[in-house]
Amino acid sequence: MGHKDPGIQMKINGITCFKKADLDVLGKIIERYAIKTHFVMPGEDLVEFVSKYALPIYEEGDILSIGEKVAGMCQNSVVHEEDIKVGFWARFLSRFASSSSAGVGVDEPRKMQLAINIAGLSRVLWAALCSGVTKLFGKKGVFYQIVGHNVVNIDGFYYNSSFEYYKTTAVLSPNDPDSICEWVQNQTKIKCMITDANDFGAKIMGKSSHIKEDKDSLSKYVIDNPSGQNDQLTPLILVRKKRQC
Repeated sequence: MGHKDPGIQMKINGITCFKKADLDVLGKIIERYAIKTHFVMPGEDLVEFVSKYALPIYEEGDILSIGEKVAGMCQNSVVHEEDIKVGFWARFLSRFASSSSAGVGVDEPRKMQLAINIAGLSRVLWAALCSGVTKLFGKKGVFYQIVGHNVVNIDGFYYNSSFEYYKTTAVLSPNDPDSICEWVQNQTKIKCMITDANDFGAKIMGKSSHIKEDKDSLSKYVIDNPSGQNDQLTPLILVRKKRQC
């Protein structure tokens, strides 16, 4: 999947990027360029970030995919370990949660506590009960379906992360992704989308108004998670329809 394909490293107009494998999407050949950036910290200006790294290589017709973690960091949507008091229910419920290779889930007590803080204890208890029952019949993912989108997209608290910051910090889902994309487009003239991707697929959380494709169609351009799942520092993916000769 995405993290197993480092791509071909190149420089375009002074910007380091990695040319990923082309995709055939409904008969159109899609090129993807994973753009190398610095490590984004909370409160950074997303427009400045996009202008610095994407604008020099952007061409008319391109679409820029922005990782949801970067969007959340720029909105300062983060929670630090010291601000979370892990209680009995978080410790208890996390022992029964399933782990996933896509990242740290609610089997991590701090993340379970954050889920309780966001969704409420009663909803989390109901979700855990329903999840336990449906797992007996081979159905997974019910817990996250019940607790909702804001819990699904909690990212961070990785003990084994290459970045010290993510060991003690969680990044929350960005607020109003469509408006973020519209703001970036208005300021930079770059058509963009905010992407939630891992090695199991991709979901488009928001897109700017000048993009004609719907979100389901756009997700096919980054379905293999070209940003990677580890420490690549390539949260920006430039998507380009290959020109016909």
